[in-house]
Amino acid sequence: MPEATPLRIVPEAELRAAVMQEMAIAAVEEAFAALARGEARLPGVINLDIPEAQGEIHVKGAHLRGAPFYAFKLATGFYGNRLRGLPTGAGLFLVGDAATGLPVALLLDNGYLTELRTGAAGAVAASRLARAELHKVAVVGAGVQARFQLRALAAVRALPRVEIWSRDPARAAACAAEMERELGVEAVAAPTVEAAVRDADLVVTVTPSRAPLVRAEWLAAGAHVTAVGSDGPEKQELDVGVLARADRVFVDHLEQCLRLGELHHAVEAGVLSKADVAGELGEVIIGRVPGRTAEEQITVCDLTGVGVQDAAIAAAAARALGLEPVVA
Repeated sequence: MPEATPLRIVPEAELRAAVMQEMAIAAVEEAFAALARGEARLPGVINLDIPEAQGEIHVKGAHLRGAPFYAFKLATGFYGNRLRGLPTGAGLFLVGDAATGLPVALLLDNGYLTELRTGAAGAVAASRLARAELHKVAVVGAGVQARFQLRALAAVRALPRVEIWSRDPARAAACAAEMERELGVEAVAAPTVEAAVRDADLVVTVTPSRAPLVRAEWLAAGAHVTAVGSDGPEKQELDVGVLARADRVFVDHLEQCLRLGELHHAVEAGVLSKADVAGELGEVIIGRVPGRTAEEQITVCDLTGVGVQDAAIAAAAARALGLEPVVA
């Protein structure tokens, strides 16, 4: 019998050197397109909360038709870790041979690939749904993902001004200063969510909030909202009125968002129905569904994080690392 190739264990530093933002954006966009074309197999998300530790664990995975590998990702968010001097997010990927089922590699990304593919999804949503010219971008949240969202967004849109809000003003100021240096944009800390959101052309929410932060009456005509943080049934960043006011609501995966995302809360509140959703992001990418159809429309994209994104970023990592199937 042929011998299986030994399992490769790839540390975070090697992944950071090999997998770049541009690769992530291209991989995630194609993954959404594959999902819309019916070329993805993915199980339901596994969510495990550990409330006494302010912790959450998510398991997602998928296989894209014809791909040599499948992938499963475990990601954690333990928000009390900041007080311990530890990172709030961690995780790893298992990459397996789609022909034999045998494991090929463990990617010890410590959350890097998840952050990268989530930021990429935000950039894809903005590139397809936000107005071409942005005057002000609001970011609600000032953690690691806020930075990944802005880095990816800067690759698809010019960012003249960014306002960042956090419950901790010092964290918002630090994030703004870092992004200003790194991206060369004007970035400031906003004193309130309302101040950040008002007059913004693009609003990105990246918090683990379990109570609404953004209200419909704050949104400017023509604004686009990308909601990233609500990846569990109890999380909510947008008041349901935001989705009710929106002219067009999009999701990353309809059935998943009916269970987990901002859409879940709007449907539960009776202000929106499944039939009111304009379409999935992948359907916009392949041209099956139009995105923004007028400058003054308010659009919302509910991103709960889909296993196809993890399969796509794992595949990009596999290519960059030169991984081979287990059996030659």
